[in-house]
Amino acid sequence: MRVLAAMSGGVDSAVAAARAAEAGHDVTGIHLALSRNPQSYRSGARGCCTIEDSNDARRAADVIGIPFYVWDLSERFHEDVVEDFLAEYAAGRTPNPCLRCNEKIKFAAVLDRALGLGFDAVATGHYARLVTGADGLVEMHRAVDQGKDQSYVLGVLDQDQLRHSLFPLGGSTKDDVRREAAARGLLVAAKPDSHDICFVADGDNAGWLREKLGDRAPNHGGAIVDDDTGEVLGRHEGTYGFTIGQRKGLRLGRPAADGSPRFVLDIEPVSGTVTVGPRERLAVHRLRGTRPRWCGSIPDRLAGTVQLRAHGEEHRAVLTRDGDQVDIELLEPAYGIAPGQAAVVYDGSRVVGSATIAATDRVAAR
Repeated sequence: MRVLAAMSGGVDSAVAAARAAEAGHDVTGIHLALSRNPQSYRSGARGCCTIEDSNDARRAADVIGIPFYVWDLSERFHEDVVEDFLAEYAAGRTPNPCLRCNEKIKFAAVLDRALGLGFDAVATGHYARLVTGADGLVEMHRAVDQGKDQSYVLGVLDQDQLRHSLFPLGGSTKDDVRREAAARGLLVAAKPDSHDICFVADGDNAGWLREKLGDRAPNHGGAIVDDDTGEVLGRHEGTYGFTIGQRKGLRLGRPAADGSPRFVLDIEPVSGTVTVGPRERLAVHRLRGTRPRWCGSIPDRLAGTVQLRAHGEEHRAVLTRDGDQVDIELLEPAYGIAPGQAAVVYDGSRVVGSATIAATDRVAAR
């Protein structure tokens, strides 16, 4: 097969490209230039789309012995990922930009271009496994290394995209991948993993949102109120700086009467009000999801599990599909779940699909 290997500049994508080449595929490496101004993105090991990463990817391609190119997708990335991130926070929701990048960039824009150029598949360094089922459908399963499993952020891929995807690392542990990279002479063998959001240069999400939203911000301040009494406990500089379940950085004027910590229960962008209260009021028992994406067959009802954060635990759940919406009943409560997050549904280790959380059913703010 002709395979396009997306090389981020990290150890995982380098080893994935090397394995694809060793398997006999005709591999070409590409690095995605995602910033219109690379200096504005993270630098060093904390990012995933920096100038340093581009150079690391090129050196890895040279060691593997494959052609290498840089594709400029900065405009598409800004429109589909960065602007979506801004709009979601402005609306009081909590998006996952990595998941949106996989959906709109790596397995849409890149895959579409790759197929147009005559490639058969795109290979990445994601930790997930692909298995062809008895019905001929390509199933995506959790990786062998549960600590590195990335099937959650891949839960937006449909059947056609999975048929043209390769995840060579799904059956390996991270330690094995690093040892293999060193043995292959790849200089990224010991490079730290990237963290946080690549387009927030200093890691200060609230400060970045304040600067980028400007006049588009729904408010530039408001009250932080107690859920029980309605008392104003503090002031803030914009609701975009908060997310449901947040505990740190609230800067309340005084602690609760019983000394217990307070968490963000509700965000109201129009009035600028942030409501806080005890953790037990964050308990969610039911979710409604929109924009479902199915990895294979589309279920009407399924008893399985759901993951609600990229590195969160699984919750036993029952999914019921209602047209273009899904209702998910959680058999045990989950805490701090915010609209805008993704709910990824599993049947055992198999990824069924995902939906964007539009509403949650929990103890209402009084």
